[in-house]
Amino acid sequence: MTKAINRPGYFGEFGGMYVPELLMPPLREIERAMQTIMPAEEYQTALRDLLVSYAGRETPLTFCPNLSSQLGCELWLKREDLLHTGAHKINNALGQGLLAKMMGKTRLIAETGAGQHGVATATVSARFGLECKIFMGEEDVERQAPNVQRMRMLGAEVVPVVNGSRTLKDAINEALRFWISHQEDTLYCFGTAAGPHPFPTLVRELQSVIGREARAQFLARTGSLPDYVVAAVGGGSNAIGMLHPFVDEESVKLVGVEAGGTGEPGCQNSAPINLGSPGVLHGELTMLLQDADGQVLPSSSISAGLDYPGVGPEHAWLAQTGRVHYGLAYDHEALAAFHRLTRSEGILPALESSHALAWVFEHNDEIPAGSRVLVNLSGRGDKDMGIVSKYPMPE
Repeated sequence: MTKAINRPGYFGEFGGMYVPELLMPPLREIERAMQTIMPAEEYQTALRDLLVSYAGRETPLTFCPNLSSQLGCELWLKREDLLHTGAHKINNALGQGLLAKMMGKTRLIAETGAGQHGVATATVSARFGLECKIFMGEEDVERQAPNVQRMRMLGAEVVPVVNGSRTLKDAINEALRFWISHQEDTLYCFGTAAGPHPFPTLVRELQSVIGREARAQFLARTGSLPDYVVAAVGGGSNAIGMLHPFVDEESVKLVGVEAGGTGEPGCQNSAPINLGSPGVLHGELTMLLQDADGQVLPSSSISAGLDYPGVGPEHAWLAQTGRVHYGLAYDHEALAAFHRLTRSEGILPALESSHALAWVFEHNDEIPAGSRVLVNLSGRGDKDMGIVSKYPMPE
């Protein structure tokens, strides 16, 4: 496959540090910590212990016998939904929280959309005795009320963001503004594999435990690698964590699934790779939903965690090189996939993960019979019950 241009912070033409000068010192400080603190045995040993004894790794690989019979292929799930706090976000939050502690920081801040990264950051802050401040779009505060309650119970201050579209994009903007004036004692625990360098690389490294485990587990269970590996893509942390360890395996087809929204003509969506163009957002050059004048367009998805107009730069590069195929799943398809997995296997997926499942269900006729398909179940669906209940139940 095409190799990335060897420029720190870039994946091909994508990435970089397009930030105000005031943000350069804390970003450089994190970059130095990644080079000095993270490789050290003290950090690595502590993180391994936390992932096992606190987060609950390794997560199991689950075969779905009923859906496999229906589909004519083997469907396997990587069960990140079984982690402490209910999603993959705890992998990254533990890594960054431990880094903050070793850097001498006393506060973590974070942005959150679906609320899972906010819960994970609040959880880690409680574990390490750090102050915690979570920025969340006002619209997401309303549609993810259970997670907001959990964050507050864990001791975090939740700041509803009323600017712009009042979703994840605007929460990131507010978190960056706060960080500029509090960088001495604060680490911004960035939640997705996007943003200015070094966040895309930092988050990928902390989330790649998903794919490394899955690869080893699949070989142990089946004696081979999967034919397909599929993950939902918003900013892209669960997907890059799952896909990255398989990138050099040419026999494995890699699929990222973006949110197509309602699918109606002219509707808003959250599919910058499929429907966007190169642009700068939140300190990175990436694929972006924007108009002809370069103004960022609103995004929309039934899933708050995928409701973002940009995508991590490594995903933009993997799409450009053709190594990963990025497909679409629409709101109604994700809802149908949610119910289908729940009723067929007794597993409630998050609406984010339901998009990945929906791609498999909707493209089943393109998947050769007998293929082994591995889907990253990035989180559980408890947080989405309020959203799902607004739609008719399938008969």
